[in-house]
Amino acid sequence: MPKIRTAALISGRGSNMAALVEAARADDYPADIALVVSSRADAAGLAFATSEGIATALVPSKGQTRDAFEAALEAALRAHGVELIALAGFMRILTPGFVARWEGRMINIHPSLLPDFKGLDTHARAIAAGRTEHGCTVHYVSADLDAGEIIAQARVPVLAGDDAHSLAARVLAQEHRLYPQALASVARRLAPRE
Repeated sequence: MPKIRTAALISGRGSNMAALVEAARADDYPADIALVVSSRADAAGLAFATSEGIATALVPSKGQTRDAFEAALEAALRAHGVELIALAGFMRILTPGFVARWEGRMINIHPSLLPDFKGLDTHARAIAAGRTEHGCTVHYVSADLDAGEIIAQARVPVLAGDDAHSLAARVLAQEHRLYPQALASVARRLAPRE
């Protein structure tokens, strides 16, 4: 079965991207991480992708319009035959037009149990709200921020004495487990039927 050509989009260290790359090494994994795109030249994940022999592209978000940025991003995706996008710490909000072109073929991992705590600083907000449970969500990307259809979630307890960093570390461990599973599920749905 041919693997679905997938791009991982990053803006930083790329730890979720690395988890996807690791999972994709398995012969029976339905997605291939064919391209890693970063919006920042200093993203550590670019060096990791290069060390793994994965094609990379830098599409800087600063210094150009959103339209120019998304046109360059689209060109990179098309040039590598990408069929599916996995946002993995990609710190850019994409326009409704871009999202519409990739509808059903673009997913994101978010560090909260959506629909709670959309946006940034989710761990501190969960603690401040007195939550006893927190986690992460993989969802389809929609035009509304962190509002697309939920694919999968993983939960962790909020422990007495937690701060944003300790809670983030436990959530991140679950992200690294959940995201490869969710990507595989989406890729299997996109695979051509025999």
